[in-house]
Amino acid sequence: MHPLSLFFEATALLLFLFILAWFWARYCNNYSLVDAVWSAGIGLTSILFLLGPGEWNSKKAIIVFLVATWSVRLSWHLGYRIAKNHPQEDRRYQNLRDAWKNKEKLFSFLFFQAQALSVLFLAFPFLFIGMDPKAQWNSWELAGCCLLTIAILGETIVDKQLADFNKNKPNHSAVCEQGAWKYSRHPNYFFESLVWISFYLIIAGSPHGWFGFYAPATMIFLLLKVTGIPPAEASSLRSKGAAYRQYQEKTSIFIPWLPKK
Repeated sequence: MHPLSLFFEATALLLFLFILAWFWARYCNNYSLVDAVWSAGIGLTSILFLLGPGEWNSKKAIIVFLVATWSVRLSWHLGYRIAKNHPQEDRRYQNLRDAWKNKEKLFSFLFFQAQALSVLFLAFPFLFIGMDPKAQWNSWELAGCCLLTIAILGETIVDKQLADFNKNKPNHSAVCEQGAWKYSRHPNYFFESLVWISFYLIIAGSPHGWFGFYAPATMIFLLLKVTGIPPAEASSLRSKGAAYRQYQEKTSIFIPWLPKK
């Protein structure tokens, strides 16, 4: 399939997918589910770009498997958390409802469509791998796949550590300091940043793949400054108070490091 045709087909598919997600969210009265649909959309679009143009080979098969593993695991994790907390909605979306006021229906629809376009924006660099005719591995691709494997395992472990802690925590204000959470306040975001760096390494092995640098740069910026750490920190301070402030004083915010004494 011609890359341009594939791009337009992916655009139409994503817009339709997020229209369905919007109807579902309106029916459930919970906009949080867009997070799970977003991660699933990234995986679906990336795989479409990997498989559409060019010929199938073992290198593409391994990359598809790793990307699909990351997307399915994250989508399932987010979807389970959203379902478990339902009907409680993530505070980010509660704040958006307040901002939208009497135009919530229109603005929420536009928001979901913007999420669809963000998926297209971030997944687009995978098209360079799809167009690459070479079946041989190079050092960039090997390094990226190794890092992606480590990042997926890391995300899985830290999410399990937090889930286990939440099942048995002594009180509502208790802070998880088990495993990786002793060395970073947000090890899940740290490993997610490694996922996107690994995507870039894989993509950089293809002709013109260096252009894909914007994808990890955008995601890491969002994690550090916009939708990741800032609202998570604010929410933890509201719910845990002094216990979390003490945790902040001794624990690295992002990159795992030895806690301060």
